Amino acid sequence: MRRSLLPTIGRIPLYIFGATMLVPFYWMLTAAFKPVPELTRNPPSFVPNDPTVDAFYDPNYTPDQRGQQVVAGLFQRFSDVPGGFGRFMFNSLFVATTITVVSLLLASLAAYALTKMDLPGKRVIFVVIVASMMVPWQVSLIPNYLIVRNLGWLNSYEGYIVPALAKAFVVFFLVQYMRSIPDDLVHAARVDGAGEWRIWWRVVMPLMRPALAAMAIFVVLAEWNNFLWPLIIVQSDSMANLPVALSRLNASNAYNPQHFAVIMAASLLTSLPTVIVFLIFQKHFTRGIALSGIKG
Repeated sequence: MRRSLLPTIGRIPLYIFGATMLVPFYWMLTAAFKPVPELTRNPPSFVPNDPTVDAFYDPNYTPDQRGQQVVAGLFQRFSDVPGGFGRFMFNSLFVATTITVVSLLLASLAAYALTKMDLPGKRVIFVVIVASMMVPWQVSLIPNYLIVRNLGWLNSYEGYIVPALAKAFVVFFLVQYMRSIPDDLVHAARVDGAGEWRIWWRVVMPLMRPALAAMAIFVVLAEWNNFLWPLIIVQSDSMANLPVALSRLNASNAYNPQHFAVIMAASLLTSLPTVIVFLIFQKHFTRGIALSGIKG
C-alpha cells in the first residue's frame, strides 16, 4: 500500500506546477465573460457572477456612447479594417498554415536527399545546416528586411511567408527520424522502377507522419505567435496578424479598466487555435519525439 502511494506523492509537485500554469489561462477565460462592473471589483471574483458576451459584441453599444457600463465589443472595433478582427485571424491562420505546410514539405525533401540519396557532400551540407542553428535569428533580421524591401514584399503575404520557409531545426529533426526508416524500403522501390519523387511521396512520407506532426506543432506555434517580424514589415492594419493586433489593442487601452474584458476576449480567441492544434496532434507529437532518437 505504501509503495502504491509513492508514485502519487511524487506527482504532487507536477500537479502544483501544472495548476500554476493553468491559472493565467483560467483568469483570461473568466475575465472575457465578465461585465464591466465585475471587472473592476475589489477583491476580484474568480467565477463570473453574471456571464456575458459583451466583450465580443455588445448590442447596446453605439459609437457616440461613452458610458461606464458599455464598451465596444471586440468585433465592433477596427472599423477602419475590412473584416475587423476577423481579418487579423485570417492573416494569422493563412500565414501559419502556409508556412507550416510548405516548410515541412521542403524540409522533408531536404532530409530525404541527405539520408536516402547518394548526394555528393551531403555530410558537409548537413553540418552547415546544423551550424546555422547556432546563429541567432536576430542576426539575419536586417538582411532579410533589406531583401524583402528590395523585392517589394513589404506589407504582403510574400514578406510574411518566404523568409520563414527555411527551417534548419526541422531539417535536422527529420533527418534524425528518417534515418530510422530502413534503406531496404527505398532500395526495393527503386528496383520496382519508382522514381525518387514517387519514393519520397508514396513510401517515405507516410512513415514520417509522427515526425511531421511533431514539427507541425513547433512551426505552427512559432508562426502563430510571431510578433517582431510582422511588426517590422507590416505597414497597414489590414495586413497585421493577431500578435500585432493584440499589441495595438492593448496599447490603446492600457490604462482603461473598462476594456480589460475586450483584451481578454482577444487573447482568448488568439490562444484557442494553438490549444486545439496541440490536442489534435499530441499523440503524434509524443511518438515523434520518442522515435527521433532511436537512430542517430
